Parts: sequence; C-alpha cells; structure tokens
Amino acid sequence: MTAPIPTAPTFLYRDPAVFERERQSIFARSWQFLGLEADLRRRGEYVAEIIAGFPVVVVRDEAGALRGYHNVCRHRAGPLVSDTKGRCDKEFVCRFHKWRYGFDGALRAAVNFSATDSLDLASVSLLPIQVTAWRGLVFVNLDPTAGPLETLFGPVAARLPERASRSASVRHSHTVACNWKVYVETYLEGDHLEGVHADQGHHHEVFMDGEVALCGHTHAHHAPQDETAEENLWAWVWPNLGLTVYRDTLMIEHIRPDGPDRTIVDHTFLHSPEDLGVDAAMDASEDITDAHAWVCERVQNNLDAGVFTTGMLSPSREGAVAWFQAEVARRVSA
Repeated sequence: MTAPIPTAPTFLYRDPAVFERERQSIFARSWQFLGLEADLRRRGEYVAEIIAGFPVVVVRDEAGALRGYHNVCRHRAGPLVSDTKGRCDKEFVCRFHKWRYGFDGALRAAVNFSATDSLDLASVSLLPIQVTAWRGLVFVNLDPTAGPLETLFGPVAARLPERASRSASVRHSHTVACNWKVYVETYLEGDHLEGVHADQGHHHEVFMDGEVALCGHTHAHHAPQDETAEENLWAWVWPNLGLTVYRDTLMIEHIRPDGPDRTIVDHTFLHSPEDLGVDAAMDASEDITDAHAWVCERVQNNLDAGVFTTGMLSPSREGAVAWFQAEVARRVSA
C-alpha cells in the first residue's frame, strides 16, 4: 500500500510573493495560449492579451509570418495596441507618445526626440517573444530558450486528429475568486464528481504523460452522450490549459491568473459551422464551470481562514494533482 501524499502548504495559495515568483518561474517560461490563427489572417492583424501580468501582442507581418512582442514601448512603457485584437497599418504606433516600430520590432521614429538628442534608432527595438501556431491555435512563450511547443503537445497530437472543419468559434469568459492553482487542481481530478457533479457519471483515472495529463477515456463530466463519437479527448497541458472534445466540439479552457486570488477562465469553442451540437456542448461546459467556480471559491475561503494547514492526496486517484503541486513547488523554489 502507498501512503497518502501531503498537500502543498497553504501559503502557496495565499502569498502575493509566491505569485510573483510564479509569474517569473512558470508563466514567463511556459507556452501560453493566446488566440486563434483565424484572427491573424491579413497583414497587420494582431491579437493582444495580458498573461499573468505580462502584456503581449502577436502580429502578422508583411511577409506573412507571425511575430510576437511584449506590448510595451521602449520609450516610457506605453502600450503599442490597446485592443485585444485589431489591425495596424504597416507598423505599430505607441498609444502614449506615438513612437513607431516596424513589425520586425525595429524603431522607425522617436517622435518627440530632436536631432540634437542623438538617439540611435538602430539601437532600440521591441522586446521579442516566441510565437508558434499549432493546428490553428496561437501560443506564445516569453522565454527565448524554451523548447518547441510541438514537443510539449506530443501526447495531445497523438490523440487528437486534425480537423479543418472546425472553423467557427464562440468565446466565453468567467472570473473566479480563487488562486489559479485551486482551479487547476479541481480540473485535474475526477473524485469531486460525486460531490460537485453528482449527475455526471463515474470517475476516470487521470495519468501524466510528460507535462500533459490525460484520461484513458474522456473525463466523466465531459463524456459524450454518443459513445460512437468520432473523437474522445480530455487533456490538460502544463501549466494552465485544458482541451476537451465533447459532442464534436473542441473546447479550449485557458485558466489565467489575475493576481494571487483571482482567476479568469477563458473558453473557446471550435466547431463546424453547421454543427447543431455546439449549443449542448457549451451549455454542459458552462454548467461544469459554474460548479467548479462555486467549489473553488469556497476552497479558497477555507484556505484563507487559516484553519486548514495540510491535507492528503490519494496516490491512486489524485496522482496528477500531486504531480502538479510538486512541479509548482519545484519551479518557484528553483
């Protein structure tokens, strides 16, 4: 028999200093979902987001390539763009003092500098980040030395056939008053189904494959009603991305921290334009998210109360949660 595994210390879910270490050691060094390549079809189209406090932007340049940068002007930290998506006319123009940059990141004009200021334009450029498109999804990584996204997503790619027909998308966003790790840990196990989703079926074991969590079958609360469905997937990718196929709809669940005690859960649903099952998939997903939000907020309240100090995890049923807690602790203490 294997002894229970102690849970992570509660200060990891409460201390703002821990969250700052997570920003630098986890979110600045991991692949993060940004958006859809369909929103970046034309030259100059961009997608922008704030990832764990880091403002980033990705643009389709004039040669057709995707380029990513911190959404920060090198003059006085003004934003290059202010909307989450849009189109620039051949260059970025800072919204603060109108410094102009090419899509290659080079500074073209420092509008409020005179000739006597002797600023060398060639010495100033935007701060770049890595960008990769995978099956129509756009990911960014702030770490220039990070390994390829394809390696991370290998276990998912082996189980998820490519489907060009999923060309339509719907997006929802939820704000949950809990630390991001509380929400991830709830996502990573099925034992809560009987308590939180009593009508959703039975438990399926979650196992780790590299930095990806998978089920032998789709997680019970995402199991398709039609057992003959063409695809069947439940996956989680380090550190904060869920992927589910339900009723032939691919759902992307991005669990974004918005400070140490608030989480934004973004859902993107990809489906065939003529698919009549997408509404059922969305309704099921929203019900699950509401239930998760309810329990996660109460777990966070109990962690904040200071009575709970250490719990225990089942090695046979909560191994993915234990892996996640150990990986977070390893990275923030490195």
